[in-house]
Amino acid sequence: MDKAALVDALREGRLAGAGLDIYEQEPHLHPGLLQLRQVVLLPHLGSATLRTRIDMGMVCLENIQAVLEGRPAPNRVV
Repeated sequence: MDKAALVDALREGRLAGAGLDIYEQEPHLHPGLLQLRQVVLLPHLGSATLRTRIDMGMVCLENIQAVLEGRPAPNRVV
């Protein structure tokens, strides 16, 4: 996402607000984001629900099972 364009859209009223959970150049933020009241910045909390964490663990287990059975991991990183 183009953070400068986001800041411009927020300042000009083309967007009412923005909520961000991940950032391009962590830990550095676009300085304009910190100045806007209609921006909510969170530290990677989007996946912090119990259901999501359980699902993440199950994906891991499915990958391990596939590899142990001689199949490619369904969610491998290439």
